[in-house]
Amino acid sequence: MQVIVAGGGVAGATTALALRRIGAEVTVYEAYADPAGPVGSFLSLAANGLKGLRALGCLEAVQQAGFDVARQRLWADTGKLLGDAPRGRPEGEPLHSVTLERGRLVETLRARAAAHGARFVTGERLTGAVRDGDGIRARFANGHTARADLLVGADGIWSATRRVLDPAAPEPAYAGFYSVSGVSRGVDLEPGVFNMVFGRKGAFVYLAAPGGEVWWSAQAASATPPGPDEAGLDDLRDLYRHEETPSALLRAATSVRRPTLMHALATVPVWHDDRIALVGDAWHPVGAGQGASMAIEDAVVLARCLAATGDAPTAQPAALASALAAYGQARRDRVGRMVKAGDDNRDAKALGPVARRFRNLIMPVVFPFAYERATAWLYDHDPGAGLPPVGRVPAVRG
Repeated sequence: MQVIVAGGGVAGATTALALRRIGAEVTVYEAYADPAGPVGSFLSLAANGLKGLRALGCLEAVQQAGFDVARQRLWADTGKLLGDAPRGRPEGEPLHSVTLERGRLVETLRARAAAHGARFVTGERLTGAVRDGDGIRARFANGHTARADLLVGADGIWSATRRVLDPAAPEPAYAGFYSVSGVSRGVDLEPGVFNMVFGRKGAFVYLAAPGGEVWWSAQAASATPPGPDEAGLDDLRDLYRHEETPSALLRAATSVRRPTLMHALATVPVWHDDRIALVGDAWHPVGAGQGASMAIEDAVVLARCLAATGDAPTAQPAALASALAAYGQARRDRVGRMVKAGDDNRDAKALGPVARRFRNLIMPVVFPFAYERATAWLYDHDPGAGLPPVGRVPAVRG
């Protein structure tokens, strides 16, 4: 089976690795040469995503590229502790959440996929695709075309592949938030703890990183999106002037990235047909710290469904159509539930003063009893169950 993967970020690189693991011939076309692309700072991988990486044989490499974060603490704007729980895992789960720079994760996944025989072509942006006999022919912005049996759209929230599947597919819309990430020094924090402050003007997350740095991200609520050179340090210091630790971190900032607008995507009604499938943000930008983990889940489950067609993935039309239908069915309910959780998470970051006071009163009482029960479905899941075990690398072309 010949596969084209559009997009070489987290979703695309993981998909390339997963499909090589089952013997498909994979070429990834990525618009940017830089592994990090033009966006992103740091991200976290939860237990469900880490289990997917373990099934692909690259868990240790990713763990070495980042650092463990064992706990998560939620804080009110007043400084009151609202909740303390394991970060991205159930209590007792030995796999700790891993935090790392997005670029390091992409770089690690690409290197592992390339070592397994995946081919990466940078500077190639997918613009469309058409049927070509029993296959699919992808078109790129520079006029180049390529043919394959299967096209996987891992091209993010602005996915061109999504529009190929359904010209009437929804387009992203500004979600009323923007994020600004940065690094501070000189502020002592407990290591291994991911902190989130529910501020008056949005959330603020921060954690101690190796080398004495503190990584932080301001997720500010704003009805009007800022321009690319707006939302600098002075603006952030004003927005978070009432929150003690965010204020201290912003005063101690040594570097700040440009603002990134946060977008929402309405339910995508078509996420596969018999020759095309979507993975990651192209289908479901979920937020809530699960974007990368859900993309990894997609890649692993897609490979698992394709592997179920026989000893090697087959391009035979009926079998391929059946495998993609199984992928869609396997992911639909879980993704839908995660999208709903992500929407709720975003709404919780923009409460009015009355709702904030009520949350600050009730959450410390309810959280210890409700959190693990509410998240068990998410973190206990092992997307790699049923995937062929890691073994000999399939033969590399040429």
